[in-house]
Amino acid sequence: MTTKDRRLRERAEREQRFLDKAQELIQRDGLLSLQMSRIAEECDYAIGTLYQHFASKEDLLVTLATRNCLSRVDLFERAARWPGPTRERMVCIALADLMVIRTQPEHFRLAQFVWTEVIWGAASAETRRRSLDASAPLGALVDGIVESAQACGDLPTGLGLTPQALTLGPWTLCLGMHTLTHTEGLLEAHALSDPYRLLMKHLHCLLNGYGWQPLFDPSDDEALDALNARLCRDVFDTHCPNACRPPTARVATVSSFPEVSPH
Repeated sequence: MTTKDRRLRERAEREQRFLDKAQELIQRDGLLSLQMSRIAEECDYAIGTLYQHFASKEDLLVTLATRNCLSRVDLFERAARWPGPTRERMVCIALADLMVIRTQPEHFRLAQFVWTEVIWGAASAETRRRSLDASAPLGALVDGIVESAQACGDLPTGLGLTPQALTLGPWTLCLGMHTLTHTEGLLEAHALSDPYRLLMKHLHCLLNGYGWQPLFDPSDDEALDALNARLCRDVFDTHCPNACRPPTARVATVSSFPEVSPH
């Protein structure tokens, strides 16, 4: 190994150490309490060294959120590569997202914060570009499901939507429900105690609207539970009959999904 290679490796290891410590401090003290000086101090480095890696706290937070986002790759690949019906593969993408939120709820809370204008807009253009490049494979996996569905005739091609535009529908649906669910008391105020059951119902209504075959009756709760349980078992190798049943409270929302590691 050359001196240059060793220095690059040491730099990469140091950067991961900073990110690990930032994640630890966020979990321990809360996101809004995070300070660059505290990260550097607990890693036994001068704060100037930390700023050599991240020009601002916004850059650090975007980089950390990007790293967390990539924890979805394995589960998304399982869903996209599974040799089952294309519609069920798309449902599996939503289930994979729920599994990540169940095992790593703090990652979603960080993402909520980072993708706001105040953080994303303050991060450097280079950091934003790296974030978008890093997450591109996730989008490609989902777009590939749509392309496969159109190629085999499961999904009509005359909808006037590119695969990227079409997958924006399920993405915004899932993201919106996660945001509402994690806003304490909001859904309860509207007497909505089963947000993730409602999410799956909306998802099937949307896929039905696309004409994605085979159509599914979202009003059949028993069939919905059976489908989710089967997909959790067959695609994600987890056996939990009630894995995808709805939570009855905000805290239960995170704990009512199967024990599947996203790594």
